[in-house]
Amino acid sequence: MTVLLAVAVAALALLPLAHIVVAAVDVGWSGVAELVFRRRVADLLGNTLRLVAGAVAVCTVLGVGAAWLVERTALPGRRVWHVLLVAPLALPAFVSSSAWISLLPGLDTYGGALLVVSLAYAPFVYLPAVAAFRGLDPALEETARGLGLSSWAVFRRVQLPQLRVAVLGGALLVALHVLAEFGALAMLRYPTFTTAVYDQYRATFNGPAATMLAGVLVLLCLVLLLAEIRLRGARGYARTGAGAARSPRPVRLGLLTGPALVALATVVGLSLLVPLAALVSWFATGTSARVDWAALATTTGTTLALAAGAAAVTTALALPTGWLAVRRRGPLATLLERTTYLGSAVPAIVVALALVTVSIRLLPGLYQTVPVLLAAYAVLFLPRAIVTVRAAVEQSPPVHDDVAASLGVSSPARLWRVTLPLLAPGIGAGAALVFLAVVTELTATLLLAPTGTETLATAFWSASSALEYGAAAPYAVVMVLLSAPATVLLSRDPSSRDVRRGLTT
Repeated sequence: MTVLLAVAVAALALLPLAHIVVAAVDVGWSGVAELVFRRRVADLLGNTLRLVAGAVAVCTVLGVGAAWLVERTALPGRRVWHVLLVAPLALPAFVSSSAWISLLPGLDTYGGALLVVSLAYAPFVYLPAVAAFRGLDPALEETARGLGLSSWAVFRRVQLPQLRVAVLGGALLVALHVLAEFGALAMLRYPTFTTAVYDQYRATFNGPAATMLAGVLVLLCLVLLLAEIRLRGARGYARTGAGAARSPRPVRLGLLTGPALVALATVVGLSLLVPLAALVSWFATGTSARVDWAALATTTGTTLALAAGAAAVTTALALPTGWLAVRRRGPLATLLERTTYLGSAVPAIVVALALVTVSIRLLPGLYQTVPVLLAAYAVLFLPRAIVTVRAAVEQSPPVHDDVAASLGVSSPARLWRVTLPLLAPGIGAGAALVFLAVVTELTATLLLAPTGTETLATAFWSASSALEYGAAAPYAVVMVLLSAPATVLLSRDPSSRDVRRGLTT
């Protein structure tokens, strides 16, 4: 039974990819060639690749540099800087882009798009780099310094090779997020595949054209995944013994302390203070700044209800896969678990487009209904729940279930009285991660939400698109407040690595 449930979950996760393949077969090679091999597609490909490459490069420099300053130097206030560098994750990228474009209307260029997405996604490189620095053996660095190597040489020849896997993982997250980003780039009027798919679908409801563009986007995602695996390689840097736990000796910056503080302050100011200042300005001077408290309360309630429903559904779907991956280890269990990650690697607009097509063709009554929207959330955020559920199953000894079975307790009773209480922390953590993700989800909600249904993200989008920044500000503030718990979890120094993995999945 568990295997069948896990297969059903994997099939749901693969639905967007299956939709692209079926659509391509229906259109035929000549149709695909006509829709894909066009000047417009080449322009979109150039824009997208240029933005992805630039964002990965900038985020890598910012993330690794900031991580080294915080973890390996005697910089004043390192713990405070750590929190401030993670805090931008509480600001959705489309909120930051709206703030920037309201302050600098001329920012709708490649440089503006690169600035906004780099500041929004730099924490995805910073966090794994910090974790990797904390896991390095300081004895290697001290030995290198004892041999006369400078701090820069130690970083380049000792630390950086050991950071490779973490930095590549963070860079992959940045690249996938930039490929999938819609709201921020649409606000900045920077055309990419994601914005083109949305415009194509909304303007003409041209299914084949939108689907083929989405297919190119999926291929780009798969290329990035394969490239990350290739670049990661098979070389390992793990030490053979546990060693003695101790902190590394911090590097004294001397005259470079001032420039380092200015650099970090600039990054924090641009990524955090500028958007927050824009929100305050919208409240204070916006002509639409009168808050409609009733509308805000209704929209917040709708958002919380959808987030709670998505958290419950997604966590329930994660249970059979997480259980199977630990209790029935093998090729099939591994394949089913990895399949769920493929679904989440697909941009939200592709997931939404697939569910729109499936619901219209097979179940017209479900089009633009809450169940379809919850299914989209499940496909997008399943890994966040599976990561924590699997960790809980691994920490739950199977002997408890065996003892209950030996005492004659039925399977349903064992599930209710033994298994679920043991898994409760992991289930709760997974549900919380999905809940927080749904609160700020924009793209799938715009395409799939029932008519008349508004969430905080879509209400903010509607108001900011109409340049009613004062009216948009309250929705942004509530989203930031609801996203803050995730930032708090990420900025702590605990041992809950699986929760941190789920937050950045």
